[in-house]
Amino acid sequence: MTTPQIPVQTKLAAAWTSFMFLYVYVDVLGLYKPGAVAGILQGQVWEFDISQTFITASLAAASVPALMILLSTTLPARANRLTNLVIATLLVPWMAFNLAGGEWLAYYGLGFAVELGALVFILRTAWTWPLTSAVPTLGT
Repeated sequence: MTTPQIPVQTKLAAAWTSFMFLYVYVDVLGLYKPGAVAGILQGQVWEFDISQTFITASLAAASVPALMILLSTTLPARANRLTNLVIATLLVPWMAFNLAGGEWLAYYGLGFAVELGALVFILRTAWTWPLTSAVPTLGT
């Protein structure tokens, strides 16, 4: 029995979906950290004041993996490969920045490690994108 090949676009979309869930869950579960909700109620997240600018930047950051799911399934191969390589590369230092000042290094370190694993998978998959399609196109 042979396993059918999965198209690169599907692999990338699945990896971005996994990354997005991890990205969100690290923040959501972080709300259970003692003092987190109290800080939010006082208008602060970590050392940042909660403002429209902060919330807009947070939404923009969370939108990146969501949009990458869409782009990974719709962009032409060359643009898709380049977009995945650039965005995943830019997210590595962004994820590392989220570790800065973390009091719960085991928790945030695990989140970073798993997110980094997903980004490495995305980078490897995009970098090694085969020249031919895994799924035959109509007319071939």
